[in-house]
Amino acid sequence: MKNIPTLLAGLLLALSLASNTAAAADQRTPIHFGDITWESGALTTEILRLIVEKGYGYPTDTLPGSTVSMEVALARNDIQVIAEEWAGRSPAWIKAEQAGQVFALGDTVKNADEGWYVPTYVIKGDAARDIQALAPELRAVSDLKQYKSVFADAEAPDKGRFLNSPSGWTSETVNSQKLKAYGLDQDYVNFRSGSGAALDAEITSAIRRGKPVLFYYWSPTPLMGRFALTRLEEPPFNQQAWNTLTDASNPNPQGSRSLPAKLSIGVSAAFRQHYPELVEVFTRVDLPIETLNKALAQMSETREPAKAAAQRFMRDHPDIWKAWLPAEVGKRVEASL
Repeated sequence: MKNIPTLLAGLLLALSLASNTAAAADQRTPIHFGDITWESGALTTEILRLIVEKGYGYPTDTLPGSTVSMEVALARNDIQVIAEEWAGRSPAWIKAEQAGQVFALGDTVKNADEGWYVPTYVIKGDAARDIQALAPELRAVSDLKQYKSVFADAEAPDKGRFLNSPSGWTSETVNSQKLKAYGLDQDYVNFRSGSGAALDAEITSAIRRGKPVLFYYWSPTPLMGRFALTRLEEPPFNQQAWNTLTDASNPNPQGSRSLPAKLSIGVSAAFRQHYPELVEVFTRVDLPIETLNKALAQMSETREPAKAAAQRFMRDHPDIWKAWLPAEVGKRVEASL
């Protein structure tokens, strides 16, 4: 009889340990994804989170930040995944990659691109909308000097307005350096939008009103599927010139097309080591650009949240994402939809 207290204590300890183990399992540290604000990055983030959570059972969350701050956080393992990384573009990424702190997985969207655009009607006109061509000889960035009055800034009418990326994006540094390299920094206001959504809104408003607008943009995006746009020619890509464009402190930037785009999934070194099954999946991710642009257009037009858009994409295109996954994982993801 005197062993009963000992047995009870042992039983209580076992129950306590089991309870603590269950609680620990429920409170596992989530995998932190960068909270990307542009549409393609937001959609890809939610597609990957859905696979990670429903297919593999790992909790996830998102943490906000600018492009560069997220790359720095990835190098420190403060976040573990950036779902759309334009790898090799920023000094922060290059430094971290060379140090083995971050890795770019896969080639997620083939034929992605970026550059400076104008609506095609600025060059060719649009008879259906009774829009006259205002810059018929505009072909390249070198032609912009003679057309600054076409793109006049409302607050500085003696200058044109160039719509740059939001501050904090890697492309904002590149575009600012390009304005200097092309000798346009005295002729054009370098206007930084407050967010990707604000940039979209200003471009879309101008196009719907048939007004001229000069802007930086990229693909994959819904904008590319909705409007006829013309990309302005730039000098061929040159690595040495590109290095001067990514360095905001370089006083003598040289003109060049942007680095050929390769979209990947950025992961931290710790993530790569601890989640080999997810690394294998991320390496296989392939989002066809035309399908993606259509999904992004619908997402934008209906103001659909990225999470809902990801679920719709997964329901509509199982042939795409099932190719990335082991069969049993695919079944779990499909059941969750």
